[in-house]
Amino acid sequence: MSTVARAPHFVRSFERGLAVIRSFDAEHPARTLSEVARACGLTRAAARRLLLTLADLGYVHSDGRLFRLTPRVLELGYAYLAGLTLPQVAEPHLEHLVAQVKESSSLCVLDGDDIVYVARVPTTRIMSAVITVGTRFPAHVTSVGRVMLAALADEELELRLSRAQLRPLTARTLIAPEDLRAELARVRRQGYALVDQELEEGLRSVGVPVRGRDGTVVAGVNLAVHAGRTSVAAVRRDLLPPLLAAVARIEADLRVTGPTAGAAAPRVTDPGRASSPGTGTHRSSSSPRPPAPAD
Repeated sequence: MSTVARAPHFVRSFERGLAVIRSFDAEHPARTLSEVARACGLTRAAARRLLLTLADLGYVHSDGRLFRLTPRVLELGYAYLAGLTLPQVAEPHLEHLVAQVKESSSLCVLDGDDIVYVARVPTTRIMSAVITVGTRFPAHVTSVGRVMLAALADEELELRLSRAQLRPLTARTLIAPEDLRAELARVRRQGYALVDQELEEGLRSVGVPVRGRDGTVVAGVNLAVHAGRTSVAAVRRDLLPPLLAAVARIEADLRVTGPTAGAAAPRVTDPGRASSPGTGTHRSSSSPRPPAPAD
């Protein structure tokens, strides 16, 4: 559990209850009492009380030895999604995009240092991990994460980079802070991110920021492809233009119904032109996104 000093209003037992829920995941769908206690940094007695309370509320089930989450925990995430118009606005456009290019597309938002999938239209599965609504990945190794990080103010970006765990997920993962800063500066200038096998071997993705009514970035949309069948040049030439067009349609709808909170987004420049790494302060722009010329 966290040892960070908390404000007087902070309810530690509530934090511990949420930690117990989060201790269950795809790798640990069932845990013993001791495993939950160890994962959460709790005593067995404290973990037992929390698990039994969650069981009384219907969020946890036990067979006497192993504890598992119940489908009722979905209510917690649905409360957020139900109040978010963004996935509802975006999904028809993602479906149209996927039908057009025959590749998987997702809508993600930035949550802390991670991206969270809030809408997804898959084709064939190309990742070892199963991606569903609610899946999280470190923002700095994903295309949608990079377009959202690049849209942050310099001070906020530096804060996030200072606490990011820059560990290699593949041999291609950028782990040097200066390399990541240079890449994010490039993303700021060109307005899109292309990540080549940094999250998982064989996976390439291109991401574009989504602006709300006031021109600030509220999300990102990507297309993910298998590196063995789609080159980097083909991603830029064949996939980026329809992705930009789909995001432009999403943004047009959001200007009527969608959220406005977020960080300012860069203007898209020629996706076929290589940009040299560098730094600089970006400016917010709510002007329409220009079309992407082919290579």
